[in-house]
Amino acid sequence: MSSTVKITPRRSQERGHADHGWLKSFHTWSFASYYDSRFDKGFGCLRVMNEDRVQPTTGFGTHPHSEYEIFSYIVDGELQHKDSMGNKEIIHRGEVQFTSAGTGIQHSEYNVNKSLWVHFIQIWVKPNQSKLKPSYTTKHWSDEEKLNKMCLLIDDVDSCNVKTIAIHAPLSMFASILQPNKSIKHVFKRPKGYIHLVMRTGYDVKNGAEIRIGQNVILHEGDGAFINCDELNSEFSIENISSINAEFLLFDLE
Repeated sequence: MSSTVKITPRRSQERGHADHGWLKSFHTWSFASYYDSRFDKGFGCLRVMNEDRVQPTTGFGTHPHSEYEIFSYIVDGELQHKDSMGNKEIIHRGEVQFTSAGTGIQHSEYNVNKSLWVHFIQIWVKPNQSKLKPSYTTKHWSDEEKLNKMCLLIDDVDSCNVKTIAIHAPLSMFASILQPNKSIKHVFKRPKGYIHLVMRTGYDVKNGAEIRIGQNVILHEGDGAFINCDELNSEFSIENISSINAEFLLFDLE
């Protein structure tokens, strides 16, 4: 790892947590009733990152959004999306549902499955343009496309390609599934980064995946880390040091 990279862990147990029965949510930054002055504005253009589990036949009723680019990375289960633009579909594992709220939309997110909880990561990004025309898209990536690779899912509209989702912000989001004893590297093209290790195995993180980032920082499931680069093109390493697959999201951003 380049010596110009500074890593600051954000431990899972330090996140905000809400248990509403039907919804169990962890908040990486200040959100709803959880407030921490250190994390009141997110990180860079990232504003919200919640790791949510919604019980069967429940969900978020119709509610408004504007200005933010809002997307959900489905880990397990099914999530039904409906919005005021006329979009309605059920999103499954491997899919990213992306909404540019722009001048304003209303949507709902509902777990229509009768027996399985849905587990997803919801992310809000502040775009670099105001009053965008609302839009919606969904794309799917298989586990194979992420296996021991940095799979690019979302990229700045000025540099993205047809395989990725375009966002109006200086941000790239990657996903990866690392097998045990495998490692991978990323070279940052922007000054900031954030990594989040998904809580695939549930709430007992002692039996979950572990990764080593940089030279000596260990993350357990649910943990994240702020990454600050003093120089562009700084190299960052991720290694799976556990006996099970480790799934993570990595953001390269300003």
